[in-house]
Amino acid sequence: MANGARHLFGTDGIRGVANRDPMTAEMALRLGQAVAQRFRHAERPGRIVIGKDTRLSGYMLESALQAGIVSAGADVMLVGPLPTPGIAFITWSMRADAGVVISASHNAYQDNGIKIFAADGFKLPDEVEADIERRMEAIGGGDDESRAAPDAIGKAVRIDDAVGRYVQFLKHAFPKELTLEGIKIVVDCSNGAAYHVAPQVFRELGAEVIEQNVSPDGRNINLGCGALHPEGMAEEVRRAGAQLGVALDGDADRLILADENGLVVDGDQVMAILGTRMLEQQQLPARTVVATVMSNLGLERALAAKGGKLWRTAVGDRYVVEAMRQGGFTLGGEQSGHIIFLDHATTGDGMVAALRVLAVMVTERRPLSELARVMTRYPQVLLNFTVAHKRPFEEMPAVQRLIAQVERDLGAEGRIVVRYSGTESKARVMIEGIDEAGIRAQAAEVAQMLQRELDA
Repeated sequence: MANGARHLFGTDGIRGVANRDPMTAEMALRLGQAVAQRFRHAERPGRIVIGKDTRLSGYMLESALQAGIVSAGADVMLVGPLPTPGIAFITWSMRADAGVVISASHNAYQDNGIKIFAADGFKLPDEVEADIERRMEAIGGGDDESRAAPDAIGKAVRIDDAVGRYVQFLKHAFPKELTLEGIKIVVDCSNGAAYHVAPQVFRELGAEVIEQNVSPDGRNINLGCGALHPEGMAEEVRRAGAQLGVALDGDADRLILADENGLVVDGDQVMAILGTRMLEQQQLPARTVVATVMSNLGLERALAAKGGKLWRTAVGDRYVVEAMRQGGFTLGGEQSGHIIFLDHATTGDGMVAALRVLAVMVTERRPLSELARVMTRYPQVLLNFTVAHKRPFEEMPAVQRLIAQVERDLGAEGRIVVRYSGTESKARVMIEGIDEAGIRAQAAEVAQMLQRELDA
């Protein structure tokens, strides 16, 4: 493998169908050994946190990772099902050397993934992931070099109070002088990792909570519910007369909200609500919010109206976090609901975002529908389609010419983004502008030409 190249790790760790290459127990065993090697210490064994979401294959991968880590001489701290941001928090708060998350986030239960946090709770840089892959390639062949001596095998312990620790951490994201008494919240936990965390946090802060999808069975994670399917949550908000709906995804690192009328509020609107207030309060470093190329032009305009700026990155919360750390920024995120507050957490956290929005609602005594008006959404069309291979766009001049023509037609009142998914075998065409019918036709034309070129 070339120096710095990665084959297993993508934009969000290693992903795949469970029990199929590469997402197998054998791979997880070697990964555990490589992680233990990478984070070992001369003076003591490495200490690695392992957490997971609620999908069935988590048991298999957790056991294999644990076996690999302890066989290579490091110790394991097991936290069980816990949101991804909670595992990042436990990693740095317990002074562990690394944290491993077993989750495929918003994907169906048949998929799974593994991502790794460094001791500081941030995702590993590309070069460290590449080093781990090189170590994995060197492991095997029946030799003993990757294994610890019999008297140096690691041990595993379970962190029984991990949920309680994370609940306290989340409550610190909500101002102590405020309460949620008198507020009714519908929370959809997607039968995922937050099923035992999110309702508890809201209740302890005083809210009346209506729970949805808090009975994981290993196969129902993200199944027609949660942040990808917030319509059930939104309908319950209307039916119950709640003030807010919160829909989390399977590992609870993203959220989608619904206002008191049951209208969906996405990540762009959340960043607009919080970003404009942070601008007014002089709490936004360099008056900048970081988002991806997929964020709506309306967010950019809402921030500009208050004297703020939007810095766009490639799609993926890891790229948002990297830009935030480089620029010293504290607020960033994605339209899909990954919202990152670097003054409080190291990765996207759906619950922290929900609590920050609730703090604005309580402080200003205004409903979410009114707060969301700070941003006027531009019509946006997104087309996705499966591809057999991800041919570089620069090898398709006809597609490039069509994209350039669309950009000229849109002018300053629109944008086009054509890209491949970083986690799936899909191409995505996104266009936004003021004429919805027009951009829909343009998106279809670009998608059709791209499909023809890829099929050629």
